[in-house]
Amino acid sequence: MEPPPGLRRQGENVVCRLNKSLYGLKQASRNWFSTFSKAIQKAGYQQSKADYSLFTKPQGTSFTAVLIYVDDILLTGNDLEEMKRLKEFLLRHFRIKDLGDLKYFLGIEFSRSKKGIFMSQRKYALDILQDSGLIGARPDKFPMEQNLKLTPTDGVVLTDPTKYRRLVGRLIYLTVTRPDIVYSVQTLSQFMHEPRKPHWDAALRVLRYIKGIPGQGILFSTSNDLSLKAFCDSDWGGCHATRRSVTGFCIFLGNSPISWKSKKQVTVSRSSAESEYRAMANTCLELTWLRFILQDLKVTQAAPTPLFCDNQAALHIAANPVFHERTKHIEIDCHIVREKLQAGMISPSYVPTRFQLADVFTKALGKDQFVTLRNKLGLHDIHSPT
Repeated sequence: MEPPPGLRRQGENVVCRLNKSLYGLKQASRNWFSTFSKAIQKAGYQQSKADYSLFTKPQGTSFTAVLIYVDDILLTGNDLEEMKRLKEFLLRHFRIKDLGDLKYFLGIEFSRSKKGIFMSQRKYALDILQDSGLIGARPDKFPMEQNLKLTPTDGVVLTDPTKYRRLVGRLIYLTVTRPDIVYSVQTLSQFMHEPRKPHWDAALRVLRYIKGIPGQGILFSTSNDLSLKAFCDSDWGGCHATRRSVTGFCIFLGNSPISWKSKKQVTVSRSSAESEYRAMANTCLELTWLRFILQDLKVTQAAPTPLFCDNQAALHIAANPVFHERTKHIEIDCHIVREKLQAGMISPSYVPTRFQLADVFTKALGKDQFVTLRNKLGLHDIHSPT
């Protein structure tokens, strides 16, 4: 920060003391959130312990929830009078603008119908294609070739790595509503430090795939039963450079996907059972957090959450709390699977590999298998011709 013009300097170490937080400073967002939190809690709202940006107010059959992201606020509930009172309360304390029904939020588009709420990033995807010059490119049916092996050393180094980093960074945000490209983007993001020609070509292929279905998104159906279920998988030794396995999982609320991830494991697994067991542990952590969130939203999970895995050995390790010679080197935190199983939070079950939905998050698949799993993920495109 530069001192205001005309300020007399009495030395080289003179600083300004702020009486008020200014927009753009490092601590500005924290101070704003602290001010907003104190204000809304005075209105009777409770701050969630699972997500500090979520505030809820249950009152009998009435329920209102507020979600804040910096200075953007989402308000929902089943009590219109309470929502009106909250708007009036916020208007007295802050200068706010009511934008009406939710249609566009942080680059995400929302559409309502009798079938439910549809969430997509169509405009954001088209902007990426426009900036990359591929708006008229020929679309591809799947985002990554099945046997493609990207390494940090093959190919010519890009003269301008900024364009690659910018593109992959924008694709990362696109995965908020596009689980079908999560594995491809996760793979491309590993080469940000020194991108090469094969990496750039693979990124362009992802764009050509998006070109075919830019409006694809997630439908939260009105007929969902609001019960959780999860699929987890692992590709043993999937990384050709480090031989680490790739963990993938997806979690559904009813028939709608609400959480998914594709990530390389931090250690090398000695067997496929070990890598699958680590994937189950990561999924258990996400399930625990989601159950806390749903509890704040008054959506109870009466039964244990089904956790589907396609590895019988990993299921036996989780169910049988006996010392095994092959598992004595596995970190203690991985055994959270046993703890959640014994607590009745999860119910691990076997699913054949051909029905394993999380397979799309661990490896590049062929067109037929990829399209089949993508359709089973519950993705829709309301902009496609019928």
